[in-house]
Amino acid sequence: MTAPFDAIDVIRAKRDGVVLSAEQIRWVIGAYTGGQVPDEQMSALLMAVFFRGMTPEELAVWTQAMIDSGVRKDLSGLGRPTADKHSTGGVGDKVTLPLAPLVAACGVAVPQLSGRGLGHTGGTLDKLEAVPGWRAALSDEEYVSQLRDVGAVICAAGNDLAPADKVLYALRDVTGTVESIPLIASSIMSKKIAEGADALVLDVKTGSGAFMRDPDDARTLARTMVGLGEAAGVRTVALVTAMDRPLGRAAGNAVEVAESVEVLAGGGPADVVELTLALAREMLAGVGRDDVDPADALADGRAMDVWRRMIAAQGGDPDAALPQPAERHVVTAPATGTLTRLDAYALGVAAWRLGAGRARKEDPVSAAAGVVWTAGVGEQVTAGQPLLELQTDDAARIPRALEALEGAIGVDTADEPLPLVLDRITA
Repeated sequence: MTAPFDAIDVIRAKRDGVVLSAEQIRWVIGAYTGGQVPDEQMSALLMAVFFRGMTPEELAVWTQAMIDSGVRKDLSGLGRPTADKHSTGGVGDKVTLPLAPLVAACGVAVPQLSGRGLGHTGGTLDKLEAVPGWRAALSDEEYVSQLRDVGAVICAAGNDLAPADKVLYALRDVTGTVESIPLIASSIMSKKIAEGADALVLDVKTGSGAFMRDPDDARTLARTMVGLGEAAGVRTVALVTAMDRPLGRAAGNAVEVAESVEVLAGGGPADVVELTLALAREMLAGVGRDDVDPADALADGRAMDVWRRMIAAQGGDPDAALPQPAERHVVTAPATGTLTRLDAYALGVAAWRLGAGRARKEDPVSAAAGVVWTAGVGEQVTAGQPLLELQTDDAARIPRALEALEGAIGVDTADEPLPLVLDRITA
């Protein structure tokens, strides 16, 4: 059968700034996913999109075509509203761990399909795998059953959600077309919309440790993703939040689980608690449950109860001891005064080099590796006090981690930290 379009014509049109028709877009996504359009032609189209961009209408169709390459889950039978959260990734960003059980404790189901870390940013599944016995892979039946019984699930996405994104992302990764806001937005939102939640809250990070370092770029990405969510019938809001310094007091895998449990127990670092509650309130408001205060569910232990049930439902032991590192190395404060810089990117790279992250998707990670720190930006430190502790299974990794931290710590410098929440973006 003759194809309704020619890939070269689609490439030329986008190259020359012509707005693609909905039919052209749906055809090229389907044909590439099905193997009828080769990599070299799709690479050319992606580069044309990189330079020419897409109109909101083009991008909505492009995203919907990616969703339509797989299934869109139907969670309407759960008997309760559903809300999800997506973070664009950062250092020490363990918020998903306390957030999912917290929102579930307030009567809203949370279908959280998460990923793994790559480079200096951590991955939620890697963190949870530090819990002995916990497993990321669930069947569809287990997934729905856990949502119904527990109210929260954090697991790996199956291959049936937006399979077009998997092949397109791999191609973008090797063709220099990753850093395109339309392509980033469609990649994230195709998977999130396909999850089937009623409402979605986006945590778009900005600063040195974020993918979008510039706040204006982060706002543009946030507005683009909110528009895509709303166009697909999902109530969507975005918070633009700080990632110029790491979140909390720990970056790694087991160390971030431990900190998340502290938050669920009513303690934990103030910034993690503040951001967790801010996102929880947005998720609840998105499904009309803004009459519920999530702070109450933290205080009375309901969120902790859901956490324990969620971990146990996926084979984990919530009472088991977390892995401990074989080697520790302390870095002291260089001067007395106010800690004005604790660079998120540098700490993320240090944790990665200690074994907490991976350079390639197939690399293993160490559950026990990471960095913990005793003071955050804005706090007072004394010269010579222990400030950072590097944790690893392999002492040979420490020197390169220390190299990553050169210049990362500043006391009484002119650095001005970003506010924790810079902006709130709605449709």
